[in-house]
Amino acid sequence: MERVTIIVTGEKENYNSFLVIMDRLRISVRCLPRHKEDAAMDTEFLFWKKMIYTCGVPQIIIRNMDPKFTPEFWTKLYDMLGTKLAFSAAYYTQKNRLA
Repeated sequence: MERVTIIVTGEKENYNSFLVIMDRLRISVRCLPRHKEDAAMDTEFLFWKKMIYTCGVPQIIIRNMDPKFTPEFWTKLYDMLGTKLAFSAAYYTQKNRLA
């Protein structure tokens, strides 16, 4: 996934960027219009509505986004999926129940 910023005029919604999603299984690309100022929740809902709802949950996601943006995006996405996220530090065996 990647965000691309463009200037589009004359559109009713006045989108100024789009989210590029490449589907390697179907060998296709989806460009979803969005606003550059959209919050993580807006992008997460767009991803849910256009990708997960129509294609199912992907097995692998390769992302190229702002590191400040991604934690909020994934936390909200997994909340919608009903999946619990358990965060831990690397090599912290007590948290991973490996000690």
